[in-house]
Amino acid sequence: MSAAEGPAACLVRPAVLPLVCPGLLRRLAAMAYELLLLSGVLAVALILPQILIATWTHRVASATVLWAHLFLVVLVYFVGFWSHGGQTLAMKTWRIRLVTRDGQAVRPPQALLRCVLGWLTLAPCGIGIVWALVDHDRQFLYDRLAGTRLVMV
Repeated sequence: MSAAEGPAACLVRPAVLPLVCPGLLRRLAAMAYELLLLSGVLAVALILPQILIATWTHRVASATVLWAHLFLVVLVYFVGFWSHGGQTLAMKTWRIRLVTRDGQAVRPPQALLRCVLGWLTLAPCGIGIVWALVDHDRQFLYDRLAGTRLVMV
């Protein structure tokens, strides 16, 4: 890694040009944009079906059912995009791609693991993101644990 690349550069495949890791601010901006886009997805895939079900059955779903539905929608969204191209809509906009440590495409089980670890490490005060401040590769904790990394496209 040269001095010009700084800590944001990462050698994933030595035989190929190094893949550059996006900076922390770029990743946080992509996450903020992802939340905006995800709110639209949730409005259609979570709220609309719940309204229709409540209208037909004259019952409101329990909190457990709503949380399970929310988790399932978010899981399908992220695992689907990450395992088919490595990019969500926000990641395409910010030119960021999710790859394995070797720079290969992420497979569905690994994408599922990253998503679940993301939920688990973000819940306690965002420790999964704060981890990037002390990680030598500036990776989020859930990327480190799942064997994935974000790279610039």
